[in-house]
Amino acid sequence: MESLDDLLRLAEAAHGHLCAGQVLGVRMALLGCRRLGIEDPRGRDRKRLVTFIEIDRCATDAIGVVTGCRLGKRALKFRDWGKMAATFADLESGRAIRIVALESSKQRACELYPSLENKNRQQMQAYREMEDSGLFGEQWVEVDLSPKEMPGYKGERIVCAECGEGINYERFVEREGATLCLACAYPEQRYYQPARGETRPVAVKSSSRECQ
Repeated sequence: MESLDDLLRLAEAAHGHLCAGQVLGVRMALLGCRRLGIEDPRGRDRKRLVTFIEIDRCATDAIGVVTGCRLGKRALKFRDWGKMAATFADLESGRAIRIVALESSKQRACELYPSLENKNRQQMQAYREMEDSGLFGEQWVEVDLSPKEMPGYKGERIVCAECGEGINYERFVEREGATLCLACAYPEQRYYQPARGETRPVAVKSSSRECQ
């Protein structure tokens, strides 16, 4: 594993700037890998690790840089809980550890570097130097990853009977004999709504299943 400084440089290049969240994310991922005994997450151990992240902030990019876990590889799982926390799961051993940033670390950073007026600068400096126990809470957990959630899984691909769009990984609902995507099945819950005056896609009158 590279040094903290080397990983921070990689994180800065990937994220576009270096901030306290990046430092926190790099430290969090380093701790998770160390607890699991994963020494080369982006190399020889790259197929061992799945990471669950609980917030879409700067730290998430840093965690991806250290672990090599990516959404496109299905090795990075996003749970929108608004917490600066991540769970690192070792597929080889079955062990998993959840690590959360302590709220007290912000105050500790202020106490350590009161001469730095900018809070981000205080935290960036402190988060580089503080002990893991002062930055994070740790909990060994169990993560139930079904085969369908595993990296590399290739499932059936079907077509939504209403909008005609393809659906992967069984993210559909059977309703009154029709197969619907989640957006059509639960329009009140989707993150978008059709613009006024725009027509909907032509529905494909088929629910036949086909290989991906």
